[in-house]
Amino acid sequence: MNLTNNLIIAMPGLTDPVFEKSVSYICQHTPQGAMGLTINHPTNITFSDLLSQLDITLNAESLASTPVYLGGPVETGHGFILHSNDSELEPWTQTLKINDAISLSSSKDILVAIANGQGPSNFLITLGYAGWGKGQIEKEMEQNSWLNVPADNDILFETPSNQRWENAARKLGIDINLISGDIGHA
Repeated sequence: MNLTNNLIIAMPGLTDPVFEKSVSYICQHTPQGAMGLTINHPTNITFSDLLSQLDITLNAESLASTPVYLGGPVETGHGFILHSNDSELEPWTQTLKINDAISLSSSKDILVAIANGQGPSNFLITLGYAGWGKGQIEKEMEQNSWLNVPADNDILFETPSNQRWENAARKLGIDINLISGDIGHA
């Protein structure tokens, strides 16, 4: 099972405060582990705040209140930009191409381009990421901690963050609010 370009949806029984009711986009999954970004836990930092901290001028004022998300508990002082592959200025300095439509970047040049209205049409900014060691995410899947579904650009970039958990589960035909948080074994 390779979860790259999938969303993993926290089951109601997952009560770890970092991942409770979370949806994470898996950027890379190899036999050595997995790396992803939680996409539905906004911080109190906006894009404008972030740019101010980095001494970048914001010329695209319509983006000022764009939320910055807590991508996970690892390296929370480091920013990651999940984005569509549709800007004329690509490639960015530090970019992992996930597929033909989506990439992950972590360099200042993409932030400058976005601030000037020349970046990708769709993007999501996080501080930190979620990481799983060798076999860890597979074990958590077996323990019913997560559901998975192929990624959907609408959920990634268009759906309000407070609706992503329910909408991602709905792609599987599930009302996640009706699932018990208790785990049972037959």
